Formats: sequence, C-alpha cells, structure tokens
Amino acid sequence: MNRDDVQARTARGRRRLADVLEGLGPAKWQAGTLCEGWTVRVLAGHLLQPMVVGFGRFLLASLRHRGDTAATVDSLARRLARPEPAELVALLRRHAGDRVDPPRVGPMGPFAETCVHLRDLARPFGLDADAPREDWVLLLDHLLSPGVAPGLTTPARTGGLTLLATDAGWRHGTGPAVTGTVEALAMALTGRRAALADLDGPGREVLARRL
Repeated sequence: MNRDDVQARTARGRRRLADVLEGLGPAKWQAGTLCEGWTVRVLAGHLLQPMVVGFGRFLLASLRHRGDTAATVDSLARRLARPEPAELVALLRRHAGDRVDPPRVGPMGPFAETCVHLRDLARPFGLDADAPREDWVLLLDHLLSPGVAPGLTTPARTGGLTLLATDAGWRHGTGPAVTGTVEALAMALTGRRAALADLDGPGREVLARRL
C-alpha cells in the first residue's frame, strides 16, 4: 500500500468522523468514549493533533510532562478541545486532506486513528458508523507487521493465536482461534476490551487475559 493511498483513506476517514460528530447532540459531546477518561469533545480535539500540532510544539509539551507521551497527548487533546463543537467539526473538515507523517508511526498512525477512534465514539452510542472493511483489513495487516508502533499494539497480544475474520478472507497466525469481524479484531488488538464481546473461539480468553 503506497503512501498516497493511505493518506487518501485517512482524509476520507476524517470526513467520516466529522459527519458523525456533526450528528451528535450537545449531551453526547460530554459523554464518555472507549478512550478512558476522554469525552467525545476531548476525542474530537485529539483528532486534530496530527494536523495542527507540529513536532516542535509536541516536543515542548512532552518536555513539560517529563517525556510522558500519554500525559502529553492527553494535555494537547484537552487544549485542542476548547473550541465549540461546531468549530471542532469545521476544523476537522478543513484539515481532513492534510498529509502528515508523524515520527515513529508514519502515515499509518493517523490512518489507524480514523478507523479506531470512529468506533471509540460510535460503539458506546450503538451507532453503526464504521470504516470500510478494506480499511480494517489494511489496519490489521499493519497491526501485525514488524514495524507497528508500540502505542498501537504489541506482538505479545497475538503470539500463538490464529486470528480469523468472519466478514473477510483474512487470517493470521497459528494456534487457538479468535474469530470475529475485522472491526472487532482490530479494536481488540488496539486494547479495546469492549470488542471482546464480539469475538469468539478458543483463543478469545487468551487474548482477553493479554489486554
């Protein structure tokens, strides 16, 4: 998969997220997501980070948090979430086509976020908003590649397991099987325990213990 294609998929994903966010009422913007401690509004702020926070600004923020990446990302997300919801949606649309190549994660990092964070906000509300199946397959291949960033997943989660997609001709690994949709598999591999309810197979409990 070339970078142009990944970035085009990312742009479409951002616009899809903007559509979902625009359809949420004010109360839902204050509701929680699958990202622990983050409301929809904070998650919306985080979605803007790759486009509006350059490496220098991120580095300075990281220094203030003594190199704690999670704390840095959380702080930036809350700062970026300060505008009103309508403005956050407008900003996400305005920057949807921005091409970014963050250190360590590359263009696959922002692409992964458009898939996973869409479901982070849609799942708690029972919304069927989802990324295309082919995007999930691309993401699964990346999550199981040697160069995946530790912030997305780790090989320890999937070692000795067979992952089988029930809605695509996709499989990976050997050992006890974990079966489910490509969305549920990818959400679980990125640490979302809520997705375990949508998985099946003898390897499911093994994966659950590793999350």
